[in-house]
This record gives sequence, structure tokens and C-alpha cells, in this order.
Amino acid sequence: MTKLTRRMMLGAAAATALMAAAPAHAVEIEYWQYFYQQRVDAMNILIANFEKANPDITVKMTTFPYDDYRTKVAAAIPAGEGPDVVQLFYGWLNDYVTAGLIQPLPADAFPPDQIDKDFFPMVQAMKVDGQYMALPTAVRSLALFYNKRLFAQAGITTPPTTLDELVADAKLMTKTDGAGNIIQEGLTSGMTGQDHQWMREVLFRQFGTAPYSDDRKTVTYDNEAGVAALKWYTDLQLTDKVTNSTFMDEAQAAFKAGRAGMHIDGSFRIGALQSTDGLDWGVAELPAGPTGIKSNYASYWVNAITSQAQGEKLAAAEKFMAYITSDEAMDIWLKTVGELPAKPAAALTDANKADPIYGPFVNGLAYAHATLFADETTQRTVLVDAVNRVLLEGQDPAESLDVAAKAEQAFLDKFFADQ
Repeated sequence: MTKLTRRMMLGAAAATALMAAAPAHAVEIEYWQYFYQQRVDAMNILIANFEKANPDITVKMTTFPYDDYRTKVAAAIPAGEGPDVVQLFYGWLNDYVTAGLIQPLPADAFPPDQIDKDFFPMVQAMKVDGQYMALPTAVRSLALFYNKRLFAQAGITTPPTTLDELVADAKLMTKTDGAGNIIQEGLTSGMTGQDHQWMREVLFRQFGTAPYSDDRKTVTYDNEAGVAALKWYTDLQLTDKVTNSTFMDEAQAAFKAGRAGMHIDGSFRIGALQSTDGLDWGVAELPAGPTGIKSNYASYWVNAITSQAQGEKLAAAEKFMAYITSDEAMDIWLKTVGELPAKPAAALTDANKADPIYGPFVNGLAYAHATLFADETTQRTVLVDAVNRVLLEGQDPAESLDVAAKAEQAFLDKFFADQ
């Protein structure tokens, strides 16, 4: 046998082995999410793991800026383009279902009874007519981030546990220039961040009122307790002078820059803060209300299979969905993004509860409320406008809250009448 013949035979054998190892038919699916670096990092890990376990499936990830994301999804899917699996905020579910952008998760692969048992109860809001439309990898709650260096400079030894202590500590850390302009905030503020959630599900409840009726059809915050909550929040800027909603344009930016003593935000902020050089920070549970009431807001982003996924792409999308909502994926998401596992068994571990960073968020889940929005954007705007009328126009808090409640009730009445 010549050397050439031998090399040809060896080459043919190697090619045959390679063909045997390769999948007979490869399928590519597309995954979309909005751009947030830690989320992208986590999904890259999950995709690599999934493709290794499923060599016949390739997952292409596409991201967009948050402000453009919903528009891109709404335009692509009806045109038969875009994602097979899509990430969406839980508060957008009604919009996606009504527009026919997503399809129910098959009950044989995603048994509703098992999901009810394994996931946090808040996830049941993703069920329509007994079928789950989407599932999260993680859930999140709010907590108080604080700057340890500024605390030490002000002589504050422990984070505040009540709203009164929150204001007192904020005053100690607030600095102004000669003209009275804030150059260092004691507490950040900004209703377009997480403060509208803090207002709705935390402050309203702590001052003595639920935001909505149990069936979510009726606004219930237009009362003395609701006015007290709104006044307390706007007084942070107008009377206590410990914050300014326009300081450095964005609340979290002021905290990251070391120019704010305290900041209320979601657990998704952990990853970004961990990568911020020179910032020495800690986390505490949200301060309790005037009568000791604890409350928190829980939210989550979910993954769903779009209506355009059919045939072999649908089968691949179902496999991918199963993996990115698995315990393994939740652990990776926690370590990479900082958001909490969507299953109590994975989230409420002794180690997580005791963790100085994750612990306050995990513990906050025990008394958290997830708003079942009819339309998250519209309902967020109602409260943003209520605060702005007080801060920018000098409107009385009672009058502003009454305007907000009437506007939101009119929206809810129309929404439920159309269902």
C-alpha cells in the first residue's frame, strides 16, 4: 500500500467519523432580548451550554436598545421575521397575547400544574385560559443600595430600617453648593426608574392603602393614605431637600458615580454595580412604613415562543425554553446578572438568605407584590405624571392623585370592557 493510498484511506475514515458525529439536520432559531450587558453575558453562557448539549440546534441572539425593543418585536413577528423565542416584561403579556405575537407553551412539555408547584406564585400571571404563555428564568425585588464611604463620612453605622430613619440619614449625606443646588444626594429619586414601583406597591401599602382592588379592575389609592404616600415622596425634594429628580439625569448614574448616599433599585442592578471600580456599597431591605408595615415589589422578565416558530423551529424553541427556565440556568443567571431564581427551592436557600448582597432581595420576596398590569407603560405614566404635577407645577398632592386615579380608572374600564 502506498503512502498516498494510506493517507487517502485515513482521510476517508476521519471524514466518515466526522459525518457520523455531526447532526443529520441542523436547525437555527433566533432569540431576542433588549441589551443589558449582564443579561447578554448570561445568555451567551446559556446558549453555549445548550448548543453543546444539542449539537443539532444553533441559537442566534439579537439584542436592541431598550427604547426600541418593543417596536422591533411588534414589527418583525407579524412579518414572519425576527425571533422564535423572545424575552418580554411580564407587564406586557396582555399586549403580546392580544397581538398574536406569542403562542401557548405546550402542556405536555410545560405542565401547568407542575409550574404552579415549582415556581413563585407571581408567575401564574402568565397563565391565559389555563395555559402558560411564558416563563421566567429569574424574578427580582427591590432593596436599598447604600454607599458605605458616604455612610462612614456622615457617621451612620447601619442602614435605615424605617422611612423616618431613611430621611434622617439622607439629610446627613446631602450636600449643596453656595446657590443651594444639590451636589451630593442623600437619596436618589426618579419615577421613570424603579420609584414608580416603589410608590405603587410599597409606599401606598405602607401608608395604609392597596393600589387596586383584588381583581385589579378598580383603582383604590385615591384616599388619605394614598395622598400621604405621594406627599411623603414629593416632600423628599420639596421639603426635606435630600434629592432632586433631575440630578445627573438618572438616579442610578448618581449612585454609581459615588454622588448619592442611597438608591432604591432592583436586584438586576447588582451586576452593574459589581463592575463599578472604586464604589464601596452594600444592600439592605427596604425601610418599613410609619406603622411598621413591610412591603416590596416583585417583577420579572419572561421568555416566550413566538407565533412564527413552527415545525422543526418550534420543536427546537421548546427545547431551548426548557433549558433557559431550568434550575441550572437560574443559578447561572443569579451569578451573572444578580436576579433571583424564579423557583422558591432555588432562591430561598439558607445561603442566599444570608448573603450580604442577595439576602435583602431574597428576604424581600416574602412580602412582595407583583402588579398585574393591564398595560405597564400606561399605568407607569399615570404615576410619573402625578409626581411631576406636584414637583414641576406645584399642584397639591391630593388634587394630583385624584387626576391620576381618574385617568387610570378610565383606562382600566376601557381595557376590561374590551376583553
